[in-house]
Amino acid sequence: MNQFVGLCLATFLVVCGGSAHAQLLMESKRAATCSVTFENDLFGPSDRDYTNGVMLSCLSRDVGEYAEVNRFAAWLDGLLGEVPYFRRAPADESRKLLNVGVSVGQKIYTPTDLRRSDLIQDERPYAGWLYFGTALHSRNERQMDTAELQLGIVGPWALGREAQNGAHGLFGVAQANGWDNQLRSEPGIMLVLEHREKTPRLSLGGHLAMDAIGHAGVALGNVLTAASAGAELRAGWRIPRDFGTSLIRPGGDVGGPVSPGERRPADRLALYGFTAVSGRYVLRDIFLDGNSFRSSHSVDKKPKVADFILGFGVAYKRFKLTLSRVYRTREFNGQAKAHSFGSVNLAVNF
Repeated sequence: MNQFVGLCLATFLVVCGGSAHAQLLMESKRAATCSVTFENDLFGPSDRDYTNGVMLSCLSRDVGEYAEVNRFAAWLDGLLGEVPYFRRAPADESRKLLNVGVSVGQKIYTPTDLRRSDLIQDERPYAGWLYFGTALHSRNERQMDTAELQLGIVGPWALGREAQNGAHGLFGVAQANGWDNQLRSEPGIMLVLEHREKTPRLSLGGHLAMDAIGHAGVALGNVLTAASAGAELRAGWRIPRDFGTSLIRPGGDVGGPVSPGERRPADRLALYGFTAVSGRYVLRDIFLDGNSFRSSHSVDKKPKVADFILGFGVAYKRFKLTLSRVYRTREFNGQAKAHSFGSVNLAVNF
């Protein structure tokens, strides 16, 4: 429990760092890994359920690299040295890297029948989620601990109607007519704590290898309160030394450097495939349970939900591209069938 409290405090203090936080991310020529993730159900028969998501994120290099030239970095490095999950080991080969991340994103949820303008009682509510996130990552070659704080807005101010119907208009697709029934405006907060652990690589001959990455964590807040766990299996040619596939989910930004000596990505091509499974037990999901502080449309959610993921990735020099297909089990009673969507992530090292 003391470790969780320390992580919460450290994440809050990074948020309060403001401009110094941004300066830490970008002031060096090799300061950041930035990525864009796009998710959409365009591979399915129609817009429904989780229909679209986009996230932009940046992750700093090791905070300790800037401690001698940046006051905020020096202060943060000293502070995190007192937090259990972030404390550095004395030996250089096992010491943890401390990284700071920021992200901004939007998610959109809709019922199945977009032609209807009335409230569809047995379908999930229309909803948008627009948020800013800041995270702390402590990692070495084998383990990564993450504390992430997301702050945002649900409802009309999340601009879900404008994003969906604007895109539909651009591509000549019929408008979604039921946005007048969306969840009402409500501020959202979510604290995410997650641990990831990676197995040693198993050589399959030459540069062919495979590894596995397990994860477990919790999300706490009025937007989502849930516990999750899962694993990912990767196999291929020169598998990247990161912590797996990035999806738009709490604690999902897992790119960036992983070993103290790493400075630049390799100039060699990497090709690999992956499969993953993740399960969660949901106590609260605002996009199914409805608004927290006022009456709104809601559905009877299923507490146990699982994701099954298949995909492949390619990395070369500064760039890494992953393409994933996600299959999600039913999330509420009355949902016609399981849902699937595609995810594309492009990461660039600076």
